[in-house]
Amino acid sequence: MNMLKDLLKNVKDKFYDDGQEIKISELKSQVDIPDDLWLKCPKCNATLVRDDVEKENMVCTKCGYHFRISAKERIDMIADTNTFIEYDKEMHSVNPIGFDGYEQKLRKQKSISGLNEAVVTGECTINSYPCAIGAMDSKFLMGSMGSVVGEKIARLFERAIEKRLPVIIFTASGGARMQEGIISLMQMAKTSAAVKKHSEAGLLYIAVPTDPTTGGVTASFASLGDIIISEPKTLIGFAGRRVIEGTIKQKLPEEFQSAEFLLEHGFVDMIVHRKAMKNVLAKLLRYHSEKEV
Repeated sequence: MNMLKDLLKNVKDKFYDDGQEIKISELKSQVDIPDDLWLKCPKCNATLVRDDVEKENMVCTKCGYHFRISAKERIDMIADTNTFIEYDKEMHSVNPIGFDGYEQKLRKQKSISGLNEAVVTGECTINSYPCAIGAMDSKFLMGSMGSVVGEKIARLFERAIEKRLPVIIFTASGGARMQEGIISLMQMAKTSAAVKKHSEAGLLYIAVPTDPTTGGVTASFASLGDIIISEPKTLIGFAGRRVIEGTIKQKLPEEFQSAEFLLEHGFVDMIVHRKAMKNVLAKLLRYHSEKEV
Protein backbone atom coordinates (compact mmCIF):
# COMPACT_ATOMS: atom_id res chain seq x y z
CA MET A 1 0.00 0.00 0.00
CA ASN A 2 2.86 2.39 0.79
CA MET A 3 4.36 1.63 -2.61
CA LEU A 4 1.10 2.63 -4.26
CA LYS A 5 0.86 5.89 -2.31
CA ASP A 6 4.42 6.84 -3.24
CA LEU A 7 3.76 6.13 -6.90
CA LEU A 8 0.61 8.25 -6.94
CA LYS A 9 2.30 11.07 -5.06
CA ASN A 10 5.14 11.19 -7.57
CA VAL A 11 2.81 11.27 -10.57
CA LYS A 12 0.02 13.43 -9.16
CA ASP A 13 0.24 15.83 -12.09
CA LYS A 14 -0.11 12.90 -14.52
CA PHE A 15 -2.82 11.03 -12.66
CA TYR A 16 -5.52 13.55 -13.58
CA ASP A 17 -6.21 15.06 -16.96
CA ASP A 18 -8.68 17.99 -16.84
CA GLY A 19 -10.29 16.49 -13.78
CA GLN A 20 -10.71 13.06 -15.38
CA GLU A 21 -9.00 10.06 -13.80
CA ILE A 22 -6.54 8.35 -16.12
CA LYS A 23 -6.97 4.59 -16.54
CA ILE A 24 -4.43 2.37 -14.83
CA SER A 25 -3.23 1.11 -18.22
CA GLU A 26 -2.53 4.72 -19.29
CA LEU A 27 -0.83 5.51 -15.99
CA LYS A 28 1.44 2.47 -16.37
CA SER A 29 2.61 3.81 -19.72
CA GLN A 30 3.76 7.03 -18.04
CA VAL A 31 5.42 5.64 -14.92
CA ASP A 32 7.21 2.43 -13.98
CA ILE A 33 4.58 0.44 -12.04
CA PRO A 34 5.41 -3.23 -11.25
CA ASP A 35 3.19 -5.68 -13.13
CA ASP A 36 2.34 -7.58 -9.94
CA LEU A 37 1.17 -4.50 -8.00
CA TRP A 38 -2.46 -5.08 -8.96
CA LEU A 39 -4.89 -8.00 -8.89
CA LYS A 40 -8.27 -8.27 -10.56
CA CYS A 41 -11.00 -10.10 -8.69
CA PRO A 42 -12.60 -12.72 -10.98
CA LYS A 43 -15.85 -12.44 -9.02
CA CYS A 44 -16.58 -8.69 -8.78
CA ASN A 45 -13.98 -7.46 -11.33
CA ALA A 46 -12.57 -4.97 -8.83
CA THR A 47 -8.97 -3.87 -9.34
CA LEU A 48 -7.15 -4.54 -6.09
CA VAL A 49 -3.79 -3.67 -4.58
CA ARG A 50 -1.93 -6.96 -4.16
CA ASP A 51 -0.51 -5.97 -0.75
CA ASP A 52 -4.03 -5.41 0.61
CA VAL A 53 -5.22 -8.78 -0.68
CA GLU A 54 -2.19 -10.59 0.74
CA LYS A 55 -2.84 -9.05 4.16
CA GLU A 56 -6.32 -10.61 3.99
CA ASN A 57 -4.90 -14.09 3.20
CA MET A 58 -5.65 -13.70 -0.51
CA VAL A 59 -9.29 -12.71 -0.05
CA CYS A 60 -10.88 -9.91 -2.12
CA THR A 61 -11.25 -6.76 0.00
CA LYS A 62 -14.39 -5.77 -1.93
CA CYS A 63 -16.55 -8.90 -2.21
CA GLY A 64 -14.83 -11.53 -0.06
CA TYR A 65 -13.90 -13.81 -2.97
CA HIS A 66 -11.30 -16.39 -1.89
CA PHE A 67 -8.52 -16.49 -4.48
CA ARG A 68 -7.04 -19.88 -5.30
CA ILE A 69 -3.71 -20.33 -3.56
CA SER A 70 -0.84 -22.80 -3.83
CA ALA A 71 -0.27 -25.76 -1.53
CA LYS A 72 2.75 -24.06 0.03
CA GLU A 73 0.82 -20.84 0.65
CA ARG A 74 -1.95 -22.88 2.27
CA ILE A 75 0.41 -24.68 4.62
CA ASP A 76 2.19 -21.43 5.50
CA MET A 77 -1.17 -19.93 6.50
CA ILE A 78 -2.18 -22.91 8.64
CA ALA A 79 0.97 -24.40 10.18
CA ASP A 80 2.81 -22.81 13.09
CA THR A 81 6.04 -21.13 12.00
CA ASN A 82 8.90 -23.54 11.24
CA THR A 83 6.94 -26.64 12.32
CA PHE A 84 6.09 -28.17 8.93
CA ILE A 85 8.05 -31.31 8.05
CA GLU A 86 7.38 -32.48 4.50
CA TYR A 87 6.90 -36.14 3.54
CA ASP A 88 7.90 -37.78 0.24
CA LYS A 89 9.05 -34.52 -1.33
CA GLU A 90 11.06 -36.19 -4.09
CA MET A 91 8.33 -38.62 -5.17
CA HIS A 92 7.28 -37.93 -8.77
CA SER A 93 5.17 -39.50 -11.52
CA VAL A 94 6.36 -41.60 -14.43
CA ASN A 95 4.32 -42.57 -17.49
CA PRO A 96 2.68 -45.87 -16.48
CA ILE A 97 0.54 -46.35 -19.60
CA GLY A 98 2.82 -44.67 -22.16
CA PHE A 99 0.53 -41.68 -22.71
CA ASP A 100 1.90 -39.55 -25.54
CA GLY A 101 3.45 -36.28 -24.35
CA TYR A 102 2.86 -36.96 -20.65
CA GLU A 103 6.54 -36.66 -19.65
CA GLN A 104 6.83 -33.26 -21.32
CA LYS A 105 3.65 -32.08 -19.64
CA LEU A 106 4.94 -33.18 -16.23
CA ARG A 107 8.22 -31.30 -16.77
CA LYS A 108 6.28 -28.15 -17.66
CA GLN A 109 4.02 -28.46 -14.62
CA LYS A 110 7.03 -28.90 -12.32
CA SER A 111 8.53 -25.71 -13.75
CA ILE A 112 5.27 -23.74 -13.33
CA SER A 113 4.39 -24.91 -9.82
CA GLY A 114 7.80 -25.60 -8.30
CA LEU A 115 6.44 -28.97 -7.13
CA ASN A 116 7.11 -32.57 -8.11
CA GLU A 117 3.42 -33.47 -7.82
CA ALA A 118 -0.04 -32.03 -7.20
CA VAL A 119 -0.08 -32.58 -3.43
CA VAL A 120 2.21 -31.60 -0.56
CA THR A 121 2.05 -33.75 2.58
CA GLY A 122 3.74 -33.71 5.96
CA GLU A 123 3.21 -32.96 9.63
CA CYS A 124 3.10 -29.75 11.64
CA THR A 125 1.48 -28.11 14.63
CA ILE A 126 -1.50 -25.78 14.51
CA ASN A 127 -1.57 -23.50 17.56
CA SER A 128 0.72 -26.12 19.16
CA TYR A 129 -1.57 -29.08 18.37
CA PRO A 130 0.22 -31.72 16.23
CA CYS A 131 -1.35 -33.13 13.07
CA ALA A 132 -0.59 -34.68 9.71
CA ILE A 133 -1.48 -32.31 6.89
CA GLY A 134 -1.89 -32.40 3.12
CA ALA A 135 -2.62 -29.65 0.60
CA MET A 136 -3.38 -30.11 -3.08
CA ASP A 137 -2.23 -27.58 -5.66
CA SER A 138 -4.42 -26.69 -8.64
CA LYS A 139 -1.40 -25.20 -10.43
CA PHE A 140 -0.08 -28.72 -11.05
CA LEU A 141 -2.27 -30.31 -13.74
CA MET A 142 -5.34 -28.83 -12.01
CA GLY A 143 -4.63 -30.91 -8.89
CA SER A 144 -5.51 -34.10 -10.76
CA MET A 145 -5.03 -37.38 -8.89
CA GLY A 146 -2.57 -39.79 -10.41
CA SER A 147 -0.63 -42.67 -8.89
CA VAL A 148 1.78 -40.45 -6.93
CA VAL A 149 -0.95 -38.23 -5.49
CA GLY A 150 -2.83 -41.33 -4.34
CA GLU A 151 0.32 -42.87 -2.88
CA LYS A 152 1.29 -39.71 -0.99
CA ILE A 153 -2.21 -39.42 0.48
CA ALA A 154 -2.21 -43.09 1.51
CA ARG A 155 1.23 -42.76 3.10
CA LEU A 156 0.08 -39.65 4.97
CA PHE A 157 -2.67 -41.66 6.65
CA GLU A 158 -0.34 -44.58 7.35
CA ARG A 159 2.20 -42.34 9.08
CA ALA A 160 -0.61 -40.64 10.99
CA ILE A 161 -1.71 -44.04 12.31
CA GLU A 162 1.84 -44.85 13.44
CA LYS A 163 2.22 -41.50 15.19
CA ARG A 164 -1.38 -41.28 16.48
CA LEU A 165 -1.98 -38.02 14.62
CA PRO A 166 -5.19 -36.48 13.27
CA VAL A 167 -5.17 -35.71 9.55
CA ILE A 168 -6.22 -32.50 7.79
CA ILE A 169 -6.32 -32.40 3.98
CA PHE A 170 -7.06 -29.34 1.83
CA THR A 171 -8.32 -30.64 -1.49
CA ALA A 172 -8.30 -28.81 -4.83
CA SER A 173 -8.68 -31.00 -7.89
CA GLY A 174 -10.19 -31.48 -11.30
CA GLY A 175 -10.47 -35.21 -10.58
CA ALA A 176 -8.65 -38.33 -11.73
CA ARG A 177 -5.66 -37.84 -14.08
CA MET A 178 -6.61 -39.12 -17.50
CA GLN A 179 -2.96 -39.57 -18.58
CA GLU A 180 -2.69 -42.49 -16.14
CA GLY A 181 -5.92 -44.21 -17.13
CA ILE A 182 -7.22 -46.99 -14.86
CA ILE A 183 -4.22 -46.56 -12.53
CA SER A 184 -5.53 -43.11 -11.67
CA LEU A 185 -9.01 -44.46 -10.92
CA MET A 186 -7.51 -47.10 -8.62
CA GLN A 187 -6.28 -44.30 -6.34
CA MET A 188 -9.88 -43.69 -5.28
CA ALA A 189 -10.01 -47.14 -3.68
CA LYS A 190 -6.51 -46.89 -2.22
CA THR A 191 -7.04 -43.51 -0.54
CA SER A 192 -10.48 -44.53 0.75
CA ALA A 193 -8.99 -47.70 2.30
CA ALA A 194 -6.29 -45.60 3.99
CA VAL A 195 -8.94 -43.28 5.44
CA LYS A 196 -10.85 -46.31 6.73
CA LYS A 197 -7.78 -47.70 8.54
CA HIS A 198 -7.15 -44.31 10.11
CA SER A 199 -10.76 -44.17 11.28
CA GLU A 200 -10.61 -47.69 12.71
CA ALA A 201 -7.59 -46.53 14.74
CA GLY A 202 -9.90 -44.01 16.41
CA LEU A 203 -8.25 -40.95 14.87
CA LEU A 204 -9.74 -37.73 13.53
CA TYR A 205 -9.80 -36.79 9.84
CA ILE A 206 -10.84 -33.28 8.76
CA ALA A 207 -11.44 -32.79 5.03
CA VAL A 208 -11.33 -29.22 3.72
CA PRO A 209 -12.53 -29.04 0.09
CA THR A 210 -11.31 -25.81 -1.51
CA ASP A 211 -12.16 -24.33 -4.89
CA PRO A 212 -12.51 -26.44 -6.97
CA THR A 213 -12.84 -30.00 -5.64
CA THR A 214 -14.36 -32.31 -8.24
CA GLY A 215 -14.29 -35.75 -9.86
CA GLY A 216 -12.50 -38.72 -8.33
CA VAL A 217 -11.11 -36.71 -5.41
CA THR A 218 -14.65 -35.72 -4.35
CA ALA A 219 -15.70 -39.34 -4.85
CA SER A 220 -12.98 -40.59 -2.49
CA PHE A 221 -11.02 -39.03 0.37
CA ALA A 222 -12.45 -35.48 0.05
CA SER A 223 -15.89 -36.80 1.08
CA LEU A 224 -14.76 -39.11 3.88
CA GLY A 225 -13.80 -36.66 6.61
CA ASP A 226 -15.25 -37.03 10.08
CA ILE A 227 -15.70 -33.28 9.74
CA ILE A 228 -15.98 -31.52 6.36
CA ILE A 229 -15.20 -27.81 6.28
CA SER A 230 -15.19 -25.53 3.26
CA GLU A 231 -14.39 -21.95 2.33
CA PRO A 232 -17.19 -19.66 1.06
CA LYS A 233 -18.43 -20.20 -2.52
CA THR A 234 -16.24 -23.27 -3.08
CA LEU A 235 -17.17 -25.45 -6.06
CA ILE A 236 -17.58 -29.04 -4.84
CA GLY A 237 -18.98 -31.77 -7.05
CA PHE A 238 -18.39 -34.88 -9.12
CA ALA A 239 -19.49 -34.35 -12.74
CA GLY A 240 -19.91 -30.92 -14.29
CA ARG A 241 -23.21 -29.04 -14.48
CA ARG A 242 -23.68 -29.56 -18.24
CA VAL A 243 -23.04 -33.31 -17.98
CA ILE A 244 -25.57 -33.72 -15.17
CA GLU A 245 -28.22 -31.56 -16.84
CA GLY A 246 -27.73 -33.47 -20.08
CA THR A 247 -28.12 -36.78 -18.26
CA ILE A 248 -31.17 -36.03 -16.11
CA LYS A 249 -32.77 -33.60 -18.60
CA GLN A 250 -33.44 -31.07 -15.86
CA LYS A 251 -32.19 -27.59 -15.01
CA LEU A 252 -30.10 -27.55 -11.84
CA PRO A 253 -30.37 -24.86 -9.13
CA GLU A 254 -28.13 -21.82 -9.67
CA GLU A 255 -26.04 -22.48 -6.54
CA PHE A 256 -25.81 -26.22 -7.21
CA GLN A 257 -22.40 -27.64 -6.17
CA SER A 258 -21.52 -24.56 -4.10
CA ALA A 259 -20.37 -24.99 -0.51
CA GLU A 260 -23.47 -23.09 0.65
CA PHE A 261 -25.83 -25.44 -1.20
CA LEU A 262 -24.02 -28.48 0.20
CA LEU A 263 -24.08 -27.06 3.73
CA GLU A 264 -27.86 -26.65 3.44
CA HIS A 265 -28.19 -30.27 2.28
CA GLY A 266 -25.93 -31.78 4.91
CA PHE A 267 -22.80 -32.66 2.91
CA VAL A 268 -20.63 -29.90 4.41
CA ASP A 269 -20.52 -29.39 8.18
CA MET A 270 -19.41 -25.76 8.24
CA ILE A 271 -18.19 -22.92 6.03
CA VAL A 272 -15.23 -21.01 7.41
CA HIS A 273 -13.62 -17.80 6.17
CA ARG A 274 -9.94 -18.26 5.33
CA LYS A 275 -8.75 -15.84 8.03
CA ALA A 276 -10.57 -17.89 10.68
CA MET A 277 -9.57 -21.32 9.34
CA LYS A 278 -6.45 -21.84 11.47
CA ASN A 279 -8.22 -21.06 14.76
CA VAL A 280 -11.21 -23.24 13.87
CA LEU A 281 -8.94 -26.17 13.01
CA ALA A 282 -6.97 -25.66 16.22
CA LYS A 283 -10.18 -25.80 18.27
CA LEU A 284 -11.25 -29.02 16.59
CA LEU A 285 -7.83 -30.54 17.22
CA ARG A 286 -8.03 -29.51 20.86
CA TYR A 287 -11.49 -31.07 21.27
CA HIS A 288 -10.21 -34.38 19.87
CA SER A 289 -6.68 -34.33 21.27
CA GLU A 290 -5.45 -37.43 23.08
CA LYS A 291 -2.97 -35.32 25.05
CA GLU A 292 -3.03 -31.92 26.71
CA VAL A 293 -0.83 -29.34 24.97
